[in-house]
Amino acid sequence: MPKVLISDNLSERAREIFEIRGVDVDVKTGLSAEELAAIIPDYDGLAIRSATKVRADILEKASRLKVVGRAGIGVDNVDVPAATAKGVVVMNTPFGNSITTAEHAIAMMFALAREIPQANESTHAGKWEKSRFMGVELTAKTLGVIGCGNIGAIVADRGVGLRMKVVAFDPFLSDEKAAEIGVEKVDFDTLLARADFITIHTPLNDKTRELLDAAAFKKMKKGVRIINCARGGIIVEQDLAAALDSGHVAGAALDVFETEPATENVLFGRDNVICTPHLGAATSEAQENVAIQVAEQMADFLMSGAVTNALNMPSMTAEDAVRLKPYMSLAKDLGSLVGQITQSSISEIKISYEGDAAKLNFKALTSQILTAVLSPSLEQVNMVNAPIVAKERGIKVTEAQSDQLKDYSTLITIELVTDNQTRSVSGTLLGHVHPRLVMVSGVPIEAEITPHMLYVHNNDKPGFIGAMGTIMGNEGVNIAYFNLGRKKNESSAIALLSLDEPISKTVIDKIKGLDHTIQVQALSFDA
Repeated sequence: MPKVLISDNLSERAREIFEIRGVDVDVKTGLSAEELAAIIPDYDGLAIRSATKVRADILEKASRLKVVGRAGIGVDNVDVPAATAKGVVVMNTPFGNSITTAEHAIAMMFALAREIPQANESTHAGKWEKSRFMGVELTAKTLGVIGCGNIGAIVADRGVGLRMKVVAFDPFLSDEKAAEIGVEKVDFDTLLARADFITIHTPLNDKTRELLDAAAFKKMKKGVRIINCARGGIIVEQDLAAALDSGHVAGAALDVFETEPATENVLFGRDNVICTPHLGAATSEAQENVAIQVAEQMADFLMSGAVTNALNMPSMTAEDAVRLKPYMSLAKDLGSLVGQITQSSISEIKISYEGDAAKLNFKALTSQILTAVLSPSLEQVNMVNAPIVAKERGIKVTEAQSDQLKDYSTLITIELVTDNQTRSVSGTLLGHVHPRLVMVSGVPIEAEITPHMLYVHNNDKPGFIGAMGTIMGNEGVNIAYFNLGRKKNESSAIALLSLDEPISKTVIDKIKGLDHTIQVQALSFDA
């Protein structure tokens, strides 16, 4: 039974869902890094919010860990590259708190426009300062949305509903989507120049870190107001303070800060700055939603292999996992075979999906193939990190698909390109279930992949098969199946032998010593 640790405060519904789905679960919150490192080897899954820091040293101890689930959007507290290298899937819940966070941004915008927190404090103090708090209307103002994904699109929609003119900057926002949600797509500098209110809804990464700095503030219109309910670090806080001091920025409403918990900050204590302690997702509905979502996603993955909202692995539904199972076996066998028989450094991997295979979620198949191809020569390669490993080593990966096929209902072909040779294998499914090899380097050869095999490439000359058989007989090697193929009008042949036991180096060396031997390779496959 898989076992999950919940290390942050999540709704009790998360525990219930894990238990209902057959996952053993422990709840241990408030752990120090040392305490987490000590117990993490016992768990297959780790469910967190923002408090737990999943660092590289924690992951190094996590010998069983398969998945980290973040109940929320941001994964700043997870070392995703280290998790990927370790083969740990990292999931988030991008939709569970989208509405709540968007509503908080809208609330902050209203509070900023009408100075509500300041007026509330003044009135509680017994001061009736009606003339002091002169606000501005939102109607007809221009709202600039930086980042128009799930949350940004909801904010934009609410802005349109308030009769604001909404402009959006997002490199991934299509013209069709912009038209659908009723916003004008603009470049970054145009947004800065036109917006009366600017709200930020991007992740914190290398491209967005310090996005709003002194230079950006200078490009904004005088009197602009800034809202940030996304991530601290996107705004350079010292530069914002200077822009507020100069009066160029009229006010700011901030839910996030560069350092959190924020007990002191250059922006605190200002009349024109509204601050909240990272409350964007802090509603009972949102906390319930993200807890349910992360538990369901993690349970699906641990129990059925389904992958949802993963940051470092292709998505795959539970239905996909069942449907893909025989194809994954075929992909693994083919990738392992061609990886083992390839003798030199790989520069390119070409993968072709034809027939039924082309209609599937073949990104998962590609990850399986890359894992199988690279595993014979590299350690700790898995479906999570294989695409990254290939990229880091300069291996070009291409995929092609075609649903037209004559001879087979499905066909997967893998071609490896090296500096001095090209190897390829093709395989199909018999009865849509049983993997079968059908071609090696253009040579037709039908074979079942078994745990222990021998690959032999030789000049097609009389007596070679007999000599090889004699060696194996004398050495006590039992051949379960013998599969032979050759191209017409060509002088070489390929044999694949299925063996009862692993073959020794002594036997291989003797076969290599035969006249007409080109290549001999012992093959090993998972049963």
